[in-house]
Amino acid sequence: MIREAYACWVREPGAAEIRPVSLPAPGPDEVLVRASYSGVSRGTETLVFAGRVPTDQYAAMRAPFQEGDFPGPVKYGYLSVGVVEQGPPNLLGRTVFCLHPHQSAYVVPVTAVVPVPEGVPAARAVLAGTVETAINALWDAAPLVGDRVTVIGAGMVGCCVAALLARFPGVQVELVDPDARRAGVAGALGVDFASPADARGDRDLVVHASATAAGLQQSLDLLAPEGTVIELSWYGDRPVQVSLGGSFHSGRLTVRSSQVGMVAPARRGRRSYADRLALALDLLDDPAFDALITGASRFAELPDVLARLSSGDLPALCHLITYDDGE
Repeated sequence: MIREAYACWVREPGAAEIRPVSLPAPGPDEVLVRASYSGVSRGTETLVFAGRVPTDQYAAMRAPFQEGDFPGPVKYGYLSVGVVEQGPPNLLGRTVFCLHPHQSAYVVPVTAVVPVPEGVPAARAVLAGTVETAINALWDAAPLVGDRVTVIGAGMVGCCVAALLARFPGVQVELVDPDARRAGVAGALGVDFASPADARGDRDLVVHASATAAGLQQSLDLLAPEGTVIELSWYGDRPVQVSLGGSFHSGRLTVRSSQVGMVAPARRGRRSYADRLALALDLLDDPAFDALITGASRFAELPDVLARLSSGDLPALCHLITYDDGE
């Protein structure tokens, strides 16, 4: 039985390290999971790594099974896939997804893991937490058949939203990003691509996921009268300024926030967190999502990966972390 594991901790802003962790014996309602892969959620995790979580958001930003607190030392992360090595017979040997920090093995309640469907590769399953965010955003947005929709920001979240929107009948989806390399990702997802200068206007709905003030301003500027912006960006401690003059009032425009911490009001009471996560895993039975995994590193390299992602030296959508011997 695994007695010791290894976890990645942000020791202080800008510095991470691998630490040993002693594991308890799993109880009757718990499972022991050996990690196979985890994914780095670049936007949120680089803010955590850089120590840019606002003090008034410490409680709201806590991840499941997080240890420590912001700005550090803190053990953070929430995209983990592994194999159940101890637990109930129906889960033993199954590949599961868990909202757990980067760690080579862990013991969690049975209710914290969701089996990965047979058709979904374990490496792709790390995207489940991000697809879950996209599902919640679209529950908030409620796009209609034939809508003209723009997604601004071709990061993990924006690309997952675009991928799901591509499945809506008659919906015209344009993914907007200043990085021309994202055009290939957009093509793999089955949506159009444009630079900010070439983005089409008169949109019924804009989903904003660039985490920039310029992106939010353009989201408003692209709307048709009575259109809606779904704001998915999280800015950490950065102030955001937009102009609410011009057509904001006369066009009766709407800006609506969305985030994964609560089930969207339109589904609250009818869908649980577990339902939403299971749906995300089902939707990942589509090889188009493989375009979002843009690199891989061994677990031992994760502290350096976080530093390179934070500095911009390592461009990535989802960077995959692989586990072998746990070190």
